[in-house]
Amino acid sequence: MQTEQLKIFDDDRNPIGVATREEVHRFGYWHETFHCWFTHKEEGTDYIYLQLRSQTKRDYPNLLDITAAGHLLADETVQDGVREIKEEVGIDVSFEELLPLGIIDYCVITDDFIDKELAHSFLYKSEKSFEDFTLQDEVAGIVRVEFNHFVELWFGERESVKIRGFEMGKNGDKIFFENYVGRDQFVPHEINFYKTVIGKIKERI
Repeated sequence: MQTEQLKIFDDDRNPIGVATREEVHRFGYWHETFHCWFTHKEEGTDYIYLQLRSQTKRDYPNLLDITAAGHLLADETVQDGVREIKEEVGIDVSFEELLPLGIIDYCVITDDFIDKELAHSFLYKSEKSFEDFTLQDEVAGIVRVEFNHFVELWFGERESVKIRGFEMGKNGDKIFFENYVGRDQFVPHEINFYKTVIGKIKERI
């Protein structure tokens, strides 16, 4: 996976070549990703779905993240990114079913990892239940949270939110649970990234 070839860009979003995934995160090149956020309306309440990253993930293990996301390879179009949804959470969605949220750029820097993404972002208004999700090894579970509570969390109006969902058991069964989590249980995207996403989703739901 670290040898995957990705298109790289300068700070003005001009393409400057191709690099491996390992080089992209070592040298901090801007690169393209595909993000898809699932929402669902139930009895008048909007929910947002999040994936729980596997404990075996090299980056951000055991943290909550975008419903489905991944890198766009050098030879892929944005439309090809829809494969990430099927690969990660096992749900067939066509590109035409997605609502575009635009390209959202953000940067996260840790000791040995620089993540500078141009994220082609989309919303999928889902009618699926938890039973419809089939997860790959890199995704440990799926949860949902009331969208308004998610908003309040990232705008500093509450310290925690209630999540409900499932985690995959060792025997491949879905173990359902409820819990309260704070910001520290989410992948540390910039707060402004979460606020931007929230604003764009609000325009669509």
